Amino acid sequence: MRLADGRIIKFPAVMGILNVTPDSFSDGGLYIDPGRAVEHALEMEAAGAAIIDVGGESTRPLGAAAVSVETELARVMPVIERLAGRLRAPLSVDTRRNAVARAALDAGAAIINDISALEHDPKMAPVVAQARAAIILMHMRGGPTDHARHARYRDVLGEVVAYLDRRSRVAVEAGIPRSRIMLDPGLGFAKNRRHNLIMMGGLWRLRALGFPVVVGASRKRFVRALAGEGAEMVEIGNSVVHALAVSSGAAVLRAHRVDAAIVALRMAAAIAAESRN
Repeated sequence: MRLADGRIIKFPAVMGILNVTPDSFSDGGLYIDPGRAVEHALEMEAAGAAIIDVGGESTRPLGAAAVSVETELARVMPVIERLAGRLRAPLSVDTRRNAVARAALDAGAAIINDISALEHDPKMAPVVAQARAAIILMHMRGGPTDHARHARYRDVLGEVVAYLDRRSRVAVEAGIPRSRIMLDPGLGFAKNRRHNLIMMGGLWRLRALGFPVVVGASRKRFVRALAGEGAEMVEIGNSVVHALAVSSGAAVLRAHRVDAAIVALRMAAAIAAESRN
């Protein structure tokens, strides 16, 4: 994917997660200090991250607290401003709000990761289009504080694919080029364990829409439930899911442990390359 500034993201790639929140489900509070956040971003890039995704609003399944635009800006902007120009990897901002997106893009971010797929804020699509930024459209029902209550489907795979097909069309109609759109099935967002496993097994159907697919399974509840709660077992579970995702055509792995995700990506990509020969 070629970004507006000419940088190219070569797929498959790893997106390093940088939560600058006090209450994220896996690493809340670890990087709330901007200096520590910047240090961790540089560490993730050194480990192989092709994108750094900065988020200032927690979206954990239970008990996430809503935050104001001012709070979100206060969390993410000092980090983005310090990282812009220091990273080779493009910066992504995990936000639903046009005010946060606009400030981040003006400060040097290149990608907006919108968990509402442009639905939460009607001004988001024009902001992204005007900035010639890339966008990640994710499937979710409800909002960050209550999405777990909406995990009800007749056909989870078909409904998610149809939804993201519609939202991608909305993005294109708003002036965002198809070449800068990525789709995320939203593992763990308004989905129970069975739903997540079905989505993983059907990633090819989402890939068939013609957009790069982002998979964010890292340390999610369904991985912990199957792998076990110990940190080492969870990372093994993450690696299995990451390898399967790449084998199924995923373009981006969104991960907390970049080094482990890179190993899984390389192994899966190497096997896939040889199988085509």
